[in-house]
Amino acid sequence: MAKTLIGIVSSTKADKTIVVTVASRKTHPLYKKQYSVSTKFMAHDENNECETGDKVSIVETRPLSRRKRFILEKIIQKPLLRESDTQGVVKGDATEASKDSKSKAVEPSTEAKDDATQSTESEEATQ
Repeated sequence: MAKTLIGIVSSTKADKTIVVTVASRKTHPLYKKQYSVSTKFMAHDENNECETGDKVSIVETRPLSRRKRFILEKIIQKPLLRESDTQGVVKGDATEASKDSKSKAVEPSTEAKDDATQSTESEEATQ
């Protein structure tokens, strides 16, 4: 029976190869403290469909090269934001952009102001 592992893609630099980081928790035999261990596996990605940050499932297979012993079974989940999407944003720019969007949301448009003044004028005229 072949092993199936679930992990996060940490590199896609090589052609048709991905590096998957698999995290597991172990217990120390003497002190009984739990600690996390991460192991990297190289896996074959035939169609180059994975990107960094994807959660994938890999399956053990015959040796494909010196270090590749797994193939990509399926992509389980793609991240909402990738690291490459956030690299262009600087902290100062992000806070200014959020302030601008908040100020735009608070200020009513000029058309809404005109509508509000017309409705108050029409109410005054009817009284």
